[in-house]
Amino acid sequence: MATKISNAAMFGLSPENMSSHEHLPLGLDSSFLNTSTIIALCVFFALLCACITIGHLLEENRWANESITALLLGLCAGGVVLLVRKGESSHLLKFSEDLFFLYLLPPIIFNAGFQVKKKRFFKNFSTILLFGIFGTVISFCIISLGVFWIFRKIGVKSLSLKDHLAIGAIMSATDSVCTLQVLSQDETPFLYSIVFGEGVVNDATSIVLFNSVQTLDFHNIDGLTVLKLIGTFLYLLFTSTALGIAVGLLSAFIIKTLYFGRHSTDREFALMILMAYLSYLLAELLNLSGILTVFFCGIVMSHYTWHNVTESSRITTKHAFATMSFIAETFIFLYVGMDALDIDKWRESKASAGTSAAVSSTLFALVLVGRAAFVFPIANILNCVQKRERSKIHFKQQFIMWWAGLMRGAVTIALSYNQFASYTRKSPEAALMITSTIIVVLFSTIVFGSVTKPLIEAVLLRHRKPMVSDFTDNVSLEDLRVLLPRRAGSLRLLISHPTTTVHYFWRKFDDRFMRPMFGGRGFVPFVPSTPTGAADESSSA
Repeated sequence: MATKISNAAMFGLSPENMSSHEHLPLGLDSSFLNTSTIIALCVFFALLCACITIGHLLEENRWANESITALLLGLCAGGVVLLVRKGESSHLLKFSEDLFFLYLLPPIIFNAGFQVKKKRFFKNFSTILLFGIFGTVISFCIISLGVFWIFRKIGVKSLSLKDHLAIGAIMSATDSVCTLQVLSQDETPFLYSIVFGEGVVNDATSIVLFNSVQTLDFHNIDGLTVLKLIGTFLYLLFTSTALGIAVGLLSAFIIKTLYFGRHSTDREFALMILMAYLSYLLAELLNLSGILTVFFCGIVMSHYTWHNVTESSRITTKHAFATMSFIAETFIFLYVGMDALDIDKWRESKASAGTSAAVSSTLFALVLVGRAAFVFPIANILNCVQKRERSKIHFKQQFIMWWAGLMRGAVTIALSYNQFASYTRKSPEAALMITSTIIVVLFSTIVFGSVTKPLIEAVLLRHRKPMVSDFTDNVSLEDLRVLLPRRAGSLRLLISHPTTTVHYFWRKFDDRFMRPMFGGRGFVPFVPSTPTGAADESSSA
């Protein structure tokens, strides 16, 4: 019975709706499997197959992608369920935070770190941190203040100060999942690096701000509160990153030392998956940021662990991680689309169409203003610091960065449910916040997600020569190898070309200390019966 209830709960099915006398074909007893759970799984897997098929047919379409397709299919499926049940509530549509945060989000973020172009990502790392941390805080403050001031005029007056601050954190979380599908790492490398990197840091920052709001004592707020928040965030930032790096290095050391591929390449693949997921669970267990942990774990595994496994495992892991991420992404948007038609929340809100439209419009307008308030100022501050014209972020790129970050997704919905869907809060205005959040997510994903690709083509003219290059220095690594031995010029080069100089020293440290211990590029494990092993055996003979 416990298995039956837990399986149903994952899809939002309640035990009271399950008949204890339901039986399945082939004589299976209902104490192990439940018909409602099987139906829910069949629906979602059939929709996943439909999304993949439609996505293939629309591959060349400028306006559509898998996320929009999955969202629309989820809406259609939710509408069919409501029609079949004649407008009654269906727990199949209930959003589960555990399902999202524990099972769907980790493979997406890990694969993003595993596949990201590390050189380009770390070259823009300071810019990513500025947008992801300071930008999110600015957006959080603007949205919170705007909600506190405007909602009272609309007539939403029962929300507390903690609710207003929570809404600021909820609406500041961008949708990094949809960003992966509307931006190309090869066609728009700079935008992809900045927008996606900012999205990962932004999600972590928004969740930290949200959790901080929950723990604040609003009856004893003093000057130390802000310092405590800053200290908490810095602690989570560094410890979460360090945990991901540590687990990634541990996996590399174990696989390099023990040579799992001698007996079974399956063990290599299994160990990489399990340790990556373990890093996320450990971070959540220690109240750290699992998003940052699993992201940096993916980066470290791609730099060291991946090069320690056999050739067949390299091909397997690369495609398996991408496949799991793709399925999880599609499943999320299906889930969000079906949850949008959770009729209970719309009935509980008891709000008129005008009030609902006013609240949703206010939230979306504040999202627009909040993002513009940090994208353009920070980009122009960076332009003032950059001396070379080719290294500056031009206005067209700033506009695309602002536009691409307007999409809101499952993280926003999950945080909204966490704040307003508790059993102790059955108020109409709490339900109104959830329905308004759903409207913002649907509108931003469908409208902005569909327009982003053609907008990039129209604004940046990708078919022509790129207008602005990436943040690169004119001095190459080969030049630095000649110039840096002159000690008098080392400090000057570090000041004039910090990114390239730091990369040069890191490469030397990595080649001398890290790769001999943890493996990496150039390390070829000896495995009998493989091309590498056969060559070694023949040479030794």
